[in-house]
Amino acid sequence: MTQMLLFDTATQSVNESSVRMPGDNEVAWVPLIAASQEEIEHVLRDVFGCHPLIVEDCVKLDQRPKLDRYDKHLLLTFFEVGHDLSTVEMEHVIGPNYVITVAPQSAGSVEAAGRDFRAAPERYMPFSGAILYRLLDRCVDDYAELTDKVENVLDKHERAVFRNPHVKIAGDVFRLKRKLHTVRRIMAEEKAALAQLTHQQFPYSRAEADVYFIDIYDHISRVLDSIDGFRESLSGLLELQLNMKSDRMNEIMKTLTIVSSIFLPLTFVVGLYGMNFLHMPELRWRYGYPAVLLVMLIIAGSLWAYYKRKRWL
Repeated sequence: MTQMLLFDTATQSVNESSVRMPGDNEVAWVPLIAASQEEIEHVLRDVFGCHPLIVEDCVKLDQRPKLDRYDKHLLLTFFEVGHDLSTVEMEHVIGPNYVITVAPQSAGSVEAAGRDFRAAPERYMPFSGAILYRLLDRCVDDYAELTDKVENVLDKHERAVFRNPHVKIAGDVFRLKRKLHTVRRIMAEEKAALAQLTHQQFPYSRAEADVYFIDIYDHISRVLDSIDGFRESLSGLLELQLNMKSDRMNEIMKTLTIVSSIFLPLTFVVGLYGMNFLHMPELRWRYGYPAVLLVMLIIAGSLWAYYKRKRWL
């Protein structure tokens, strides 16, 4: 069975307890991580008396980022984004003195927040708004690491294209763009939900906590700007590769054209003296063969010098 962290505001101590409604001097965090449907329904409906729509959203776990308001609770849907751009949906149910986190699997941000709660409960668990802030802050911190990873991948692809314009990166780039598109949509909706978490509209927080939620809002804004830049850079990378391929092909075609143009008059000379006419004076000339070779060499050298002077080579 799930154990919750219970912070006693009188003694400033934290301990684990079976799930129950916290008392007046207690603040609780209930992590329902990979819990069964029956346990989620029991905790939300029977223990904390949540609205049926909250129970339904937490059981289905197929929501977009949002902030829903009910008579006694708030429901915030948030996502953790992994290093491979995979996402984990988390539902945070906020009450007067408790936060319930529902997730289908273990998430690094939730585990890190749990360690923080145990290490410094007086700092991170004095009221439900502080618990929610720490959960969201740990999640957004991972977003910053994500941008560093994507930037490294982008730099790797750019170096590969400059080394070899024909390197096959289009598939990886398109997959990365699709993932970034999904992540950007999630973060944009999270940003809109966070905009509502102010002291005036968030009843379970305090005025001094507004600045912390604004800080999370700013972090997401910066990550969104970075993602927009990455998407433009990926599109530019594909265009760069296409242009470099075209330039390389143009160079090859130019070289072949020059070689063909040099051999064209030589082919004419060879074809001229390859005709089997009886009266061709040069055929009986003793120095005819070396003379023709010399003429062909002069023609080829002249064309080569002309192309070099025109900087076509």
